[in-house]
Amino acid sequence: MAVRKPAKKPRKKRIAFLNGKVSKVLYVILFLLIVCAIGYHYRNALAYYFSFKTNKSWNNEKLHSIRNLQVLGNHESHVVGIDVSEYQGKINWAVTDSVEGSFPIGFVFIRATYGEDCLDAQFRKNWREVKQTPMVRGAYHYYRPDENSIKQAQNFINNVTLEKGDLPPVLDVERIPEGQSIERLKVGIRRWLEKVEKHYGMQPIIYSGDRYYNDFLKEEFRAYTVWVANYNFLKEEIEPGWQFWQFTQNGTAKGINGDVDINIFNGDGAALRRIRKK
Repeated sequence: MAVRKPAKKPRKKRIAFLNGKVSKVLYVILFLLIVCAIGYHYRNALAYYFSFKTNKSWNNEKLHSIRNLQVLGNHESHVVGIDVSEYQGKINWAVTDSVEGSFPIGFVFIRATYGEDCLDAQFRKNWREVKQTPMVRGAYHYYRPDENSIKQAQNFINNVTLEKGDLPPVLDVERIPEGQSIERLKVGIRRWLEKVEKHYGMQPIIYSGDRYYNDFLKEEFRAYTVWVANYNFLKEEIEPGWQFWQFTQNGTAKGINGDVDINIFNGDGAALRRIRKK
């Protein structure tokens, strides 16, 4: 009788199967380690978040809030502020005193004008009512690059009266021109800045997005202090060269329905007082 040889075991398939299982386990472990590391990094923000928003589900709002709390917690010695326009509707300034639950608001930038002849629909109300609060107020103009810069400056001057204690005027530049070059844009911006500075006796602040400012404005306008918008989720500290940092457009504030921009001033209350109108 012939003796059968035992069948060979499919070692390669078995090894490949085991390697596949090991790889999946390693990936799961790596993922859990990353989640734990993120949780540890945001531990204070998470604890604070759940202390006053326990009914919220895990969504984009929650992610925004956690980052907002992390940034605010990193800047406890700095002054926190917001900026508003007609898009926030009618604000109840009698109760608007904090953001993200309990961080006090120290200053408010209010959109006053835009273009050659436009006035923000809520500016007069906001400007008047913020004056009755402990918060410091400031006004900004939204620049339309394809409109006359002198007329835009005059529009701002005609509608904004700065009083003792107010913040310097702000020029908001964030659009690319359609009918002119970047060089002509810079000429127009300079004309606006110079006319407004001459009128108020205060050097204006330039507001812009981080990339826009670095690409088009930084070299030409180094002499001006800047207010920079940068919403990068991984960005948690204000840059030394930024006077103001708008770190989110998804903030919450008492008395305001919907989202609001939150800003950090690069200094404490004493430093903020030094830049206000004397």
